[in-house]
Amino acid sequence: MKKYYVAIALAALATPMVTLNAQGGGRGAGRGGAQVANVPAPTSPVTGNAAAGKALYSTYGCYACHGYNGETGARAFVGRWGNLSTEQNFLTFLRGRANVAPLAPSTSMPSFSDSALSDKQAKDIYAYIRTFKSSAPELKDIPTLNAIVEAAKQDKK
Repeated sequence: MKKYYVAIALAALATPMVTLNAQGGGRGAGRGGAQVANVPAPTSPVTGNAAAGKALYSTYGCYACHGYNGETGARAFVGRWGNLSTEQNFLTFLRGRANVAPLAPSTSMPSFSDSALSDKQAKDIYAYIRTFKSSAPELKDIPTLNAIVEAAKQDKK
């Protein structure tokens, strides 16, 4: 009977992680749900103003999908920097989607042409994004989770 309760507890803890991975969120989530290593924040040059970018991040509603710190929400990116590896990659991502306007967009992120968001504003947002740091603990550092996993490994009779 105890194994049943341990299994239920593990399932309850795993469900949010599986859901985040399926949505592209969660620490270390990769394409297809595969786990990837946490990627350090980029170190490329930044030319924007982070303080101005903070206001724009809020004004343009970036937090709605990316959270207030880039590691929550449906489209977290801290630890998986992808198109945010350089300022130019970020601008190309924003502009390419707006200027090409594919029939079936690859993401649900809004398009931002240069008339909707200037290069200066985009660089300011990028500067603010680059201030984000991961605050989530590694799974190995969560005592309760480790205790449950260890209890599940025990041969209960």
